[in-house]
Amino acid sequence: MEKKNKNLVWGFILILFGVFLLISEVIPGLRNLVGWPWIIMGAGALFLIFALFTRTGGLAIPGAIVGGIGAILFYQNLTGNWESWSYIWALIPGFVGIGILLASLISPQEFKDGLSASLFLIALSMVMFIVFGGNRIFGLRLEFIWPVVIILIGSYLLIRAFIKK
Repeated sequence: MEKKNKNLVWGFILILFGVFLLISEVIPGLRNLVGWPWIIMGAGALFLIFALFTRTGGLAIPGAIVGGIGAILFYQNLTGNWESWSYIWALIPGFVGIGILLASLISPQEFKDGLSASLFLIALSMVMFIVFGGNRIFGLRLEFIWPVVIILIGSYLLIRAFIKK
C-alpha cells in the first residue's frame, strides 16, 4: 500500500474515532449506550475501511465477521440476553457470506464465484438460525427437523449411488 493511501486511511480512522469520543463526551446519556462491544464493532469497521481504501477485498471477510460478532455482543450487552448464544451463533456463517459478498464487490477479479458462495452461506445461516432459535424466537417446535434432514440426506445419497451405477 502506498504511503499516501496509508495516511489517508489512518487520517480517516482517527477523525472518526475523535468525533466518536467527542460526541460521547458532549452527550452524557450516550455513554450508557456505548460500551465495550463498540471496540469489537470498531475493529470490524477498521477491516472494512482498509478493504475499501486499499481495494483489498479479502479484508472485508474478517471485517464482516468481527463487526457482526460485535453487533451480537452489543445486542446482548444492551438487553442482558446472554443465553441467546445458544442459537445466535448460527448467524456467523451469514457474516462470512456478507464478507464474501463485500469482497467480491470490492475486488471482483479475486472473488469470481463470490456471489454464489455468499448467497449459500447467508441462506445456510438463516436456516440454522430458524432451526436453533425457532422455538425461542418464533415459538416454533422444530426438534423433529434434524432427524428429517438426516433422513433426506441419507435418501439422497442412496438414490445418487444407485443412479451413478
